[in-house]
Amino acid sequence: MEPDKVPPLDPLTRVALESLKDIAVPEPVSWIPQTWGWALAAILMLVVILLLVLRALRRYRANAYRRQALVELNGIEPRILDPQTRNDAVGDLAELLKRVALVVWKREEVATLSGAAWIDFLKRHCKAGDVSALQPLLDGDEYRTDSDLSGIPDTLCKTFVSSARVWIRRHHVSA
Repeated sequence: MEPDKVPPLDPLTRVALESLKDIAVPEPVSWIPQTWGWALAAILMLVVILLLVLRALRRYRANAYRRQALVELNGIEPRILDPQTRNDAVGDLAELLKRVALVVWKREEVATLSGAAWIDFLKRHCKAGDVSALQPLLDGDEYRTDSDLSGIPDTLCKTFVSSARVWIRRHHVSA
């Protein structure tokens, strides 16, 4: 048989092939909601997402003072571990904690606190972490001399910094 020649079809096969039609493909499904309920649900979801984004943005902006304080604390940490600069660093750490508290609470409530009252304030407003390690540092800090501070072990200084970090991150304002 020659490759160009096609064998003749029987009449029944020819009729069957001529009666074939193309496959009917359905139209694509529309993404437009078919009822008003789905449109309302989509709008409500968009509103909820927008409100959540706005809330997260407001919380992020409201906690800017915490991020700034943590940056300052990272600068104080190496100085507090060095016995030669420890005296100034301890004062800066105490000042930083007081400044953070003044951002959130009224000046009349925070500015006059010192010693045991200041430690109690810090403990009262940080239920998520333990800041009692700050007590030896802040209790009577204004009466320490350079020699007193240089004798503090490095491990205790690291504890001071980590406790201050916990308080800055986790203090809460009572409603």
